[in-house]
Amino acid sequence: MEELLHPLRADSLKDVFVERFEELILSGKISIGQKLPSERELALQLGVSRPVVHEGLVDLESKGLVTMKPRVGTVVNDYRREGSLTLLNSLVNYHQGTLEQHIFDSMLQMRNLYELETARLAAVNRDDSHIEEFRDILQQEQQAPRADIENIVMLDFRVHHLVALASGNVIYPLLMNSFREVYTNLTAQFFSEEAVVDVVFAYHLQLFEAIRDKNPAEAEGVMKKIIDHGEEHLRAMTSGDEK
Repeated sequence: MEELLHPLRADSLKDVFVERFEELILSGKISIGQKLPSERELALQLGVSRPVVHEGLVDLESKGLVTMKPRVGTVVNDYRREGSLTLLNSLVNYHQGTLEQHIFDSMLQMRNLYELETARLAAVNRDDSHIEEFRDILQQEQQAPRADIENIVMLDFRVHHLVALASGNVIYPLLMNSFREVYTNLTAQFFSEEAVVDVVFAYHLQLFEAIRDKNPAEAEGVMKKIIDHGEEHLRAMTSGDEK
């Protein structure tokens, strides 16, 4: 393993340590079930302190990539069985901003499962504060320069997160937050097309009106259109067939 591990040089050594091992594990260069060298040996091979190694291993364990066993050492997991939601961000980074097709399909299936429900519940449970916040976001969307992709992405995420908040389910907004980095990474890609921005913002207005009017069936239907529209463009982009 020594040939895979050379000294680290960066401002945040712990983050670089984590990125290095994510790449090694996700690529299969370090095998499932393989025992890593001790923290002392890793520190020597990588040229960092033991606290950096320990903190990095704790981070990897929180993502489900490894298990730290007392008196045994650190063992590489099968991330498909042990991984947590936080691992999604690592998978996106490892694939340079894209997702493998089966992961992409799974994310779309999950969005259909819970975002349609959040929209339906938001139309039932929303209060006046949610409506006022929605109005504020819509106003910002109207004024937002279409070339400011970062702001466009932020506004879009705020809409979906607000719908989750308005649903009254305390778990849905937390789930949305868990996907924030992956979600914004993907939306930043298709919002680079100005026409897409205008279509999505028009859907946001329709969604607002349905939630404002407490029409759960309409809110669910509009959210379905939003998800289908996003799926169509993202599939085109990931297949290289974007129009």
